[in-house]
Amino acid sequence: MRIHLLAASAALILSSAAAEAGPISRACMASDRNARSYALCGCLQQVANRTLDRSDQRLAAKIFRKPQMAQDIKMSGSSSQKAFWQKYKAFGANATQTCAS
Repeated sequence: MRIHLLAASAALILSSAAAEAGPISRACMASDRNARSYALCGCLQQVANRTLDRSDQRLAAKIFRKPQMAQDIKMSGSSSQKAFWQKYKAFGANATQTCAS
């Protein structure tokens, strides 16, 4: 019985870690920000999973690598980039509230 419980716990932990290894989490961990950690980057990925679709997550991950993109997108006249910016702002606000230590 203990072995089954231990195996189930290990599977849950591994599946949780895999779920957090999305584009936001990977970009966060690859960034040179001093505050990065597995806990913070995993939290950001969980918020992204709730607020951004996969395409938006990939674009947001690019912002981690090239922060100037945020300003470029914000100032863009493109309706699709304006829509992304609104979702990205909501993601940022939610992440700040959820992941603040």
